[in-house]
Amino acid sequence: MASIAVIGANGSIGSAVVTEAAARGHDVTAVVRDPARYRGGTASVERGDVLDPADVARVARGRDVLVSAVGGGDGPGHAALIEPAARSLVEGLRALGDAAPRLVVVGGAGSLETAPGVRVWDAPGLPEPILQIMHAHGAALDYFRTVSDVRWTVLSPSAEIGPGERTGRYRTGLEQLLSDAGGRSRISVPDYAVALVDEIEQPEHIGERFTCCAT
Repeated sequence: MASIAVIGANGSIGSAVVTEAAARGHDVTAVVRDPARYRGGTASVERGDVLDPADVARVARGRDVLVSAVGGGDGPGHAALIEPAARSLVEGLRALGDAAPRLVVVGGAGSLETAPGVRVWDAPGLPEPILQIMHAHGAALDYFRTVSDVRWTVLSPSAEIGPGERTGRYRTGLEQLLSDAGGRSRISVPDYAVALVDEIEQPEHIGERFTCCAT
């Protein structure tokens, strides 16, 4: 059993990660800005601000894994927080030195390759708010790739991620966008959470980004 803190546990992905990890018997703490608004019910809850490195260090202290599910899905205003959040997470964990937990981050799909030298965000007609979120995730990933003193992993979803059933089946890859047997790049939020918690339990991607897709 691992001790896991999930920042952003009020969001759809964060809450799914809390549910999945708790169902497997892990000791899970949901970290949110306003505990009074948390409705998860499957974990203990505490207040935390991802943009405050001291707060990050506080909620991470004594944990085995810190999950950041701060994804910017609420619009361009939130997109502006993604890279600063990445820097705050690293700064907070650095303050813990050798006692720092592993960091697992919910990433974006925009920087995945659809062809050599072509990324998801190069597709024509993408709305500007979506592009801002994609590029913010890309900038955060670029930053993580400069970090060697924190054990980090970024998990990018498929091009489409949303509500759906938990099948427990998925494929993984590294830098290329994945598609299912029908040619569609998608994964349900519950199956994304399965892939993330599987990575927590059996680490295979420390210091790198990987992606997952429905089979």
